[in-house]
Parts: sequence; C-alpha cells; structure tokens
Amino acid sequence: MQQAAAPKISFVSLGCPKALVDSERIITRLRAEGYELARKHDGADLVIVNTCGFLDSAKQESLAAIGEAMATNGKVIVTGCMGAEPEQIEAAYPGVLSITGPQQYESVLDAVHRARPALHNPHLDLVPPQGIRLTPRHYAYLKISEGCNNRCSFCIIPKLRGDLASRPAADVLREAEKLVAAGVKELLVISQDTSAYGVDLKYAESPWKDRSVRAKFLDLANELGELGAWVRLHYVYPYPHVDEVIGLMADGKVLPYLDIPFQHASPDVLKLMKRPAAQDKTLDRIKRWREICPDLALRSTFIVGFPGETDRDFEFLLDWLDEAEIDRLGAFKYEPVAGAPSNALPDQIADEVKQERWNRLMARQQAISARRLKRKVGTRQQVIIDEIGPTVAKGRSKADAPDIDGAVYLSSRRPLRIGEIVTAKIERADAYDLHGTVAGF
Repeated sequence: MQQAAAPKISFVSLGCPKALVDSERIITRLRAEGYELARKHDGADLVIVNTCGFLDSAKQESLAAIGEAMATNGKVIVTGCMGAEPEQIEAAYPGVLSITGPQQYESVLDAVHRARPALHNPHLDLVPPQGIRLTPRHYAYLKISEGCNNRCSFCIIPKLRGDLASRPAADVLREAEKLVAAGVKELLVISQDTSAYGVDLKYAESPWKDRSVRAKFLDLANELGELGAWVRLHYVYPYPHVDEVIGLMADGKVLPYLDIPFQHASPDVLKLMKRPAAQDKTLDRIKRWREICPDLALRSTFIVGFPGETDRDFEFLLDWLDEAEIDRLGAFKYEPVAGAPSNALPDQIADEVKQERWNRLMARQQAISARRLKRKVGTRQQVIIDEIGPTVAKGRSKADAPDIDGAVYLSSRRPLRIGEIVTAKIERADAYDLHGTVAGF
C-alpha cells in the first residue's frame, strides 16, 4: 500500500528579524508534525504569509504577498503584525482561510490542521534539536523578549505585539546552547527593547547549570559570552545600565557592537517622538564607551522629516552625527502609520523636504563611514565568511551585522568555507566595505 504524500506548505516571511524568529517557530512545529515545505505556492497544499504591519509601505508589501498567494494557490493563512488588525486584509481578500496576530503560533497551527491535517510518522518526521532556521547555518537570531513598554508616538508595535514579556534567562541560554552545538557561530540577540530585558520579571533568577542567572541585560550578555560564539546585541535603548556591558565588549565576551535606535538627536524632536532614555548626555557616553572599548562599532537608525522637525533640528542632527561618528546608519523618511499618535501632530513635513533631508543625511553618513573604515586599513580583523566566490569571498567583521551593514571582501590562497572565521589583513576601504587578504585561520 502506497503511503500518502505529506502535506506541503509554502511559507512567506516578511518584516524584521523578530518576525523571522516567529516564522522559524511555526515552521519547526509544522516539520515536527510531518508537514513538508514547498519552494513555490503553485502545487503546495497551503500558503502561510507572515505579515509586517509597521509602516503603510510594509502593509502594502504584505497585501501584495497575500494577493500573489491567493492568485497562485488560493488556500492562504495569514499571520503576523498586520493580522493584529485584520480588517484591511478581510476587505481585500475575504477568501483567506485564517487571520491571526503575531506570536499566535497555536492559532496558526490550528488553522493548518483544519485546512490540511498532518500525516504524522514519528519514525520519519525528525526535527533537529535547535529547530528549523531560515538563516544560514552559521548565524541565528535569538529573541529574548516580546512586546515593548515604550509608547513612541510614531510606533504601533505595542498595539500589535503587546507590552514587554521577557523569557527567563535559562530558557534563552538553553536555546543559545543548542544553536551553538548545531554549528551556529554568531548569535544575534533581538527583541523590541533589548536593554529593558527582564524588567517585567523583576529580574527573577532561573536555574542554569550549577548556578542561577538573573533575567538582566548584563547577566544574560555575560552568560551568552561563555558559549564560544560571537554575540551581537541589537535594538539596545541607551538606558544608563547599558554602560555596564561595554566592559564585556572590552574583555572580548560579546562583540564590540551596539545597535542603538537613536532615531534623532534634537531634544525637541525626541520629545515629540516620546523616545525613552535620557539622551542629553549621549555624546559624552559614546566618548566614554570608546575610551573603554576602542574597537566599538555603533549602528543606529534615524528618522528625517518627522512632524515638527525644523531646519534647525535637522542641522543639529547633522552636527551630532559628525561628533558621534556612528559607524553604520540606516535612515528613513517619516511615514504616517495608521493608529500612531504622530499622525495628529502639527507641522507635517512635505515629501520633497523629507527627500532633500534624507539625501543630505546619507551623504554626510557616507563621508563618516568612509573616514572610519579608512582607519582600519593595515589592521587585522576577524571575519566570518558568508559567501564563497570563484576568486573572492564575502564576509563580515565584528563591526558588521548580516543584511544591514557592510562587508569584507577577501582573497585567499586556500579555499574558504561558509561559516569559517578567519583573520584578514585589511588593504583597502571604500565608503561602506573593506577589502583584504586572509592572513590566518
């Protein structure tokens, strides 16, 4: 008797790394139940679309992905941030099978079971202990909490994902240990507000190996640094206690890299944005951080054209950037988001002014980036290899996160392997990338 084919599911994951982790969890559960993943919508039994709802442009991308899935397959389950406010999806595509919000894994699985029950075979349906990952084998995102307690005026994430809900430290460490045991060389720590980790748990201790570990930013970073992988910290709001982790970077426990979403520098704009963490002494703190850890790389994001941003505010931001010397920068033109309080602010900025300010900001940052990278020429840097080419390999230094930062292009006398960490001599720099040769393994 011929065994029935396992149900096939096509999966689309949109949005940020936090949404990618949600997708990995859903896929891990589905594979454990015997479902297979399909590369194309056409021929799959179902399509799951994990949406992003942060900006209107992201919502349009999500709606387009749902539309494509409906057109090529017709059996579509929608989840993710846009699913938290389903009216727009229901109006555009009333035939979708199910709509759920972010982190609602059980609801997604229930919808899959209703539409296409699993054919479970416990002898065949094996899932690796680290789960199914959508990133390359050598790095993985490690989500330490959900939600956010901040109420920034331009953001609806708390409405979509709720208030801060931290994972116990031991749970995070167990997952991280499994990932490293499976070959992951780099852990990218993510959440909505990484430095607020544990405040909702009152920093409760949880048992880990022969000791207890507090659910606290510094304690977790210290323990992760013991696992033998690169540890990269993302979405770190500059609360005062962030200063403590710089010592771990200087000691080589975690990467000398901080992703801090400053969003602006002008006190007046920051007040309109309702940004958390006092930022009036930020330049002094950055200077002190670099004294403690000279190799520190700072990444940040900024919004230009926020309602009420004057020419003076924008010039303040440019001057601040010159002094702060942010290594890696992402810039966004302000975009209204349905439900965000900033929509009601007076003095909305014209699109052509937003574009002009964005152009000037990126030109200023390009000069800063080129200046800082030029200082690395002649140095030796550790580089993790992401791609192999016929003559040149592409990797990242400790100052570069995947997908969002620059790259290091290397030539080597012997073939390199993806995921390998090598020592490189830097011979040349351009605006965003470094070039060199492998000098050690």
